[in-house]
Amino acid sequence: MPITDRAEEILESLWIECAEHAKDQCDTSLLRDDDAIKELISHGYLKIHNHAVRLTQKGEKEARSCVRRHRLAERLFVDVFDCKKKMVHDKSCRFEHLLHEGLDESICTILGHPKECPHGRSIPEGNCCREAKKTAGKVIMPLSELEVRKKAVVSYLHTKNREALKRLLAMGVLPTMDIVLNQNFPSYVFQIGESQFAIDKELASAIFVRVNQR
Repeated sequence: MPITDRAEEILESLWIECAEHAKDQCDTSLLRDDDAIKELISHGYLKIHNHAVRLTQKGEKEARSCVRRHRLAERLFVDVFDCKKKMVHDKSCRFEHLLHEGLDESICTILGHPKECPHGRSIPEGNCCREAKKTAGKVIMPLSELEVRKKAVVSYLHTKNREALKRLLAMGVLPTMDIVLNQNFPSYVFQIGESQFAIDKELASAIFVRVNQR
């Protein structure tokens, strides 16, 4: 059952205090009448004793997920939507609550499994990041290095050029999509479904693909 936005924000704050500031517990005396605290206790996310609050194991997992969604949302707004850093926190706070489980992994994969948010804080690793580590260095390569006519699957996009990322997304270049490189000179021509696109080497180098071994 989903929790309220206010409850998610409290979980985020507690996880940051515990995981990043190395505190075992926090004082909740100022929040004792906050309905969100009661909500978190009822979900089994918090335990309170003498105004000192601790995250339960269940709560720590959920709090970590909240922080991950928030920082991925920040990364998305800066990298794709070109949002200014001074505005990105408030926008991300609203957007993160819409990132249900699974969607955050799709965004993480599209962005190339970023390690840090725009403010330099670590983004907690997800299952998609761990899977990427297992396959990296085996069959993943930039599209620019793929053999012509070789079938592959888009793994992730990786570029610091916002406009380049927007162009690729507009072409429908998304993780898990089948892709074939039809030509690599004088431009790179690839095919996804029934559509073909011609791009330069910079864009081709931003598309990382997993070679189809069949």
